[in-house]
Amino acid sequence: MNITPYTNDAVALLQKLISIPRTSRDETKAADLLEQQLHNWGIACKRDGNNIWCICSDYQPEQETILLNAHIDTVKPVNSWTRNPFVPSIEGDTIYGLGSNDCGGGLVSLLMAFRILTDNGRRQTEIDGRKYNLIYLASAEEEVSGQNGISSVLPLLPPISVAIVGEPTSMQPAVAEKGLMVIDMKALGKSGHAARGEGINAIYQMLDDLTWIRNYRFEKVSEFLGPTQMQVTVINAGTQHNVVPDVCSAIIDVRTNELYTNEEVFELIRNHVKSEVKARSFRLHSSCIDTSHPLIRKLEEMGKKPFGSPTLSDQALMPFPSFKLGPGDSCRSHSADEFIKIKEIQDAIETYLNLLRS
Repeated sequence: MNITPYTNDAVALLQKLISIPRTSRDETKAADLLEQQLHNWGIACKRDGNNIWCICSDYQPEQETILLNAHIDTVKPVNSWTRNPFVPSIEGDTIYGLGSNDCGGGLVSLLMAFRILTDNGRRQTEIDGRKYNLIYLASAEEEVSGQNGISSVLPLLPPISVAIVGEPTSMQPAVAEKGLMVIDMKALGKSGHAARGEGINAIYQMLDDLTWIRNYRFEKVSEFLGPTQMQVTVINAGTQHNVVPDVCSAIIDVRTNELYTNEEVFELIRNHVKSEVKARSFRLHSSCIDTSHPLIRKLEEMGKKPFGSPTLSDQALMPFPSFKLGPGDSCRSHSADEFIKIKEIQDAIETYLNLLRS
């Protein structure tokens, strides 16, 4: 099959998306564009907020359902861009622009695979032998794990068997992903005059806890993600040089592997420190998929190598098996002069088709 026309459509759509600022919680115009484009291609879609999804027209409840997901939103451009981040310039095989790599390439490539495999509504069981349902979902607020993103739309979808998330992975399957938990820690003391040595210094009250966090090593080590890790990333105390501080606060960034739940890690921390601790949320769990899953086995047969991803995505909010597989390179994400290769988009479409047609 000649997929060049679909690659051209993918590139053209990506250019239009780049030209529209679409930072998290401000994706309306980009979602409007995507909705209109789907309408122009004759693809029926539904929308909730800035989340847009399409269900194959031959959906059959008794069959398993594969979700194809990527996000619409981007982070804000950093100051070191040397180009206009909202001008989708093409130089040779390279498309520059904010969100081109994260996650525009995956967004448009998965959409083209959906178009081809559902053939704009024709029953593909007669064409490709497809015996499963397909849903394409362009979700919002991924970069901030927002409440109006994928977590709000999943209850509106039919049951999902497995998801392919189009994050940039150089088209290698990320079969596990670290979770995230942010913990606020606070130690209390008593203020006093520094010259008189009065009071109870809240910084000193927290020192033992900080040392424990620095030195503690979690026992369970993941094959793909390594150990669960925690870092103290922010600390605040004191009002001026001659006042003993009565409050010391810190923020702990915790990255969990799939062998621990966020709740388990929180209880462990709370039982080891004297300071007060409070988790901002437990919802962003680590995720993984069994490497014996047929889709992962097929990818290995195609020469792909499973790996573990340290970066967070909407997988953390998916209560079903999922893995990341998308064009582009994660190291380009959130960086100045972000780009993706047209060849990477074409290869992604071909890989998705080869995987899903099997």
